Amino acid sequence: MKKKKILFISQEITPYLEENELGRFGRYLPQGIQEDGKEIRTFMPKFGCINERRNQLHEVIRLSGMNLIINDNDHPLIIKVGSIQAARMQVYFIDSEDFFQRKAIFHDKDSGKFFKDNDERAIFFVRGVLETVKKLGWVPDIIHCHGWMTSLVPLYIKTSFKKEPIFENSKVVFSLYDNEFDKPLNKNFSKKAMMDDISDEAMADYKDSSFVGLNKAAMNAADAIIIASESINPELEKHFNDSNKPKLGFQSPEEYINAYSKFYDEVLEGEEVLQD
Repeated sequence: MKKKKILFISQEITPYLEENELGRFGRYLPQGIQEDGKEIRTFMPKFGCINERRNQLHEVIRLSGMNLIINDNDHPLIIKVGSIQAARMQVYFIDSEDFFQRKAIFHDKDSGKFFKDNDERAIFFVRGVLETVKKLGWVPDIIHCHGWMTSLVPLYIKTSFKKEPIFENSKVVFSLYDNEFDKPLNKNFSKKAMMDDISDEAMADYKDSSFVGLNKAAMNAADAIIIASESINPELEKHFNDSNKPKLGFQSPEEYINAYSKFYDEVLEGEEVLQD
């Protein structure tokens, strides 16, 4: 029987960044799913605070060099790769001299302010991942998104990338985390994120570029949803509970890998999965 292929798109992965809940999922979930017999690919942004020499990252020339146009500006895409030896896991990094060279993740180290271009950084990251997966020729059965920075993935897979043979049968799972940010992204986020084959109606949910708005929009566009954090924003929890999509509630650290692996299978089989 053919191995199921799971694409993980993660905002953060331990040990490349300071450890937190999202980073631990990014690190240990793909390993567990791989050990369960599935094939994986993992992507994250190459934030400037990631030490390339210490982590032995190197550029993948055959995948780099594409230009992504965001808000009428060209941004060259650089792809790097590293390995987590203990997990026998390769990680692909989306890099850009315009977006990911600064030595911080989302906030200016001196002022503490949210970067003004976090909207364009999120768009570049998501498009960079999907274009790179196309170049790899690797066909994912499940695309599992972790973090608000990945919120455009479900929309793009259902619209602009739907006609791509690589993605035409992919199911998108979106996980909800307790990692709120306090200010909305740029008010023109939805305009900048627009691509071919996306209607105004499909993009409408993304006009609210707050943390809650982006997560709601991603839930609406995804095929299935998961609560990853034990406690999440009450508005998002209500939206989750009201959804009739396949969904999986919070799972304990001891149980989640097995539960997620079964959930992927059930989503692919088209069975209705009820929240525990």
